[in-house]
Amino acid sequence: MPLPFADFLWQPAGFDIGETGLVLFDSSQPLWRALWVGLGNTLRVSLPALVVATVLGAAVALARRSGSVAWQRAALIYTDAIRNVPLLVQLLLWYFLLVEWLPDTTSAWRLLPGVWLSKGGLAFPWWDSATGEWALPVQEAFNVSGGAAVTPEYLAVAVALSLYTSAFLAEVIRGGLESVGASLAEVAQTLGATKWQTIRLVVVPQALRTIIPAATNQYLNLIKNSSLAVAVGYPDLVSVSNTAANQTGRALECVLVMMAVYLTLSLLTSALMNWFNARQADRGAP
Repeated sequence: MPLPFADFLWQPAGFDIGETGLVLFDSSQPLWRALWVGLGNTLRVSLPALVVATVLGAAVALARRSGSVAWQRAALIYTDAIRNVPLLVQLLLWYFLLVEWLPDTTSAWRLLPGVWLSKGGLAFPWWDSATGEWALPVQEAFNVSGGAAVTPEYLAVAVALSLYTSAFLAEVIRGGLESVGASLAEVAQTLGATKWQTIRLVVVPQALRTIIPAATNQYLNLIKNSSLAVAVGYPDLVSVSNTAANQTGRALECVLVMMAVYLTLSLLTSALMNWFNARQADRGAP
């Protein structure tokens, strides 16, 4: 039986959600399920952005440490420009670029075989469990059909979060790599280790001791910053909660639900990163 302050969560939602991912939802289902869809959308955009930001941040950090002056300057301009422009402004920029500059669905861009980009979003191949085959999007007379697709709102949030977080992670990773003394690499190479072995077995384990704690803060910021998705109409947890509050008049309770969910996500992320940090510390211990 629901708690008194949460009884409204079992009421019919009374509204539809434009983007539900893999979760089936309609307006007759309870509010808690609508919030579940919002949470799923938050994770669906945050987790890929986290991976992309990490990879891109590592690439930019390596560019900052490369022997090429051009790469160093390009990486410096990237990190300074991205970090000093508010995330909300970048989010709006990407959204308007996607909805205004991309072609209509009748003439989508073909990026790769089966991958189409237009104002309708990004369509890509998807595994069809019913047929046991890959479903490929195809350009038809009025739109792109088949496969799977994500909306321009999703793309704007994912791109903005990825780029913004990558700029901060680049500095975190660069600082971690520079904290490893050059003498350690020289000793390893003197003992016969190759350059790759030196990086993988000596430099990276030592650098991770510095990188992981600072990177954890950036991952937490990324998850919390995903709440800005409401600015472009992406139905994340905050957007769905706002709609639920307007429908039920239970604004305080909806805010408390949001706080509890984000607190839980942050604690889980911190616990996972602390475990990973302890594991790497044991591996990198002399």
